[in-house]
Amino acid sequence: MPPSFPKNVQLVSTTRFFDENIRSCLIESGYDNFNLALHVGDNAIQVNNNRALLVSKYHLPAKPKFLEQTHSDICLEASSAQCLGDAVVTREKGVVCCVMTADCLPIFASNQAGMQVGVAHAGWQGIVNGIIESFIAKFDTKDLLVHFGPAISQANFEVGRDVYDQFVAKDKSLAQAFVAVNDKYKLDIYQAARIILRGLGVNNITGGKACTFAQKGEYFSYRRDGAQSGRMAHLIWIS
Repeated sequence: MPPSFPKNVQLVSTTRFFDENIRSCLIESGYDNFNLALHVGDNAIQVNNNRALLVSKYHLPAKPKFLEQTHSDICLEASSAQCLGDAVVTREKGVVCCVMTADCLPIFASNQAGMQVGVAHAGWQGIVNGIIESFIAKFDTKDLLVHFGPAISQANFEVGRDVYDQFVAKDKSLAQAFVAVNDKYKLDIYQAARIILRGLGVNNITGGKACTFAQKGEYFSYRRDGAQSGRMAHLIWIS
């Protein structure tokens, strides 16, 4: 848990392995043994087994609700019956907020008192669409603690001019998050998120050092592994 977060707030980011020595699933493809996503072509029985293991391994107070993520700007209350969204918040103790990623940026947030928490799935499309703004707007205060979970680093995140143009059209200051390389760009998704968050008045931000692409032994990466990439879960709750 980030040292700045209240002691009653719990954060978890899973890795691609449940156990380095004991595989929870016998893998015949590239999913490894702790994929938590049902939509990536993995064996559904194995994935559901992993979801049960997720609860027991991390002593979750409840089963998380897995969202149907579409790179939207939709932020849900955890109590909502809706599942279509890319961020979720709660004020209720023991309710687990969850998003899944495999290169996109997971953004954890809590108010200073640890009485309202949430997590967002912020890929480049979601950022352009306004997911960070929608997420922060759900909180009662902008005096928030924010932590970045593992995402792809700038060194490994090549995008085209079309992506650059969409970011700059959204906010000219987001050009700072790009480095031009020939006719392409390298996007620092951590920096882009920091710029937006600081523009919203959120300044207490930690994390942003990991690279899902480069750290193959720890993380799934869609850019690296393609269609047979699993997904990691990022969970936050009030204890």
